[in-house]
Amino acid sequence: MQFVRRLFLLGTHAAMLVVGFALGVYILPIWVAEAPPPAAQLETVRTAAQFEGRFARDLPGSDFLHWAEGGIFVAPTRISFEGDMAPGPDYKLYLVPTFVDTGAEFLALKSRAARIGSIKSFQGFALPVPEGVDVSAYTSAVIWCERFRQFISAARYQ
Repeated sequence: MQFVRRLFLLGTHAAMLVVGFALGVYILPIWVAEAPPPAAQLETVRTAAQFEGRFARDLPGSDFLHWAEGGIFVAPTRISFEGDMAPGPDYKLYLVPTFVDTGAEFLALKSRAARIGSIKSFQGFALPVPEGVDVSAYTSAVIWCERFRQFISAARYQ
């Protein structure tokens, strides 16, 4: 009987450890997220944008925990997003030469992708385009979680 009790306690403690870790991975990014950029900053990028597109949450590579939905505005020196995305750690924005809608397709193109920057807010962002990146040489944007190699969403902007 003592063995069964110890086994039960070990199992319940292990289960709680797994649940706690999973909740931490999900909640920590929400706690440390930056505030979205001011509306005026997003408007500035929107009015200067050469291209625009939409992130959709129903792409084959997205799921109920990994999605983004809203508009992306691409100017020569800045890119902004107005919308919402599922919270998560280590999100990056990439530009890719052809539209992809799954993680496998993105990984096949990642060596040709331009990494724009880190996403720190889940209700919009405005990122500077790195020196030497020509946004017109790409057709689509991808939000990717580096830490877990997880596709979040993609948007075709031209």
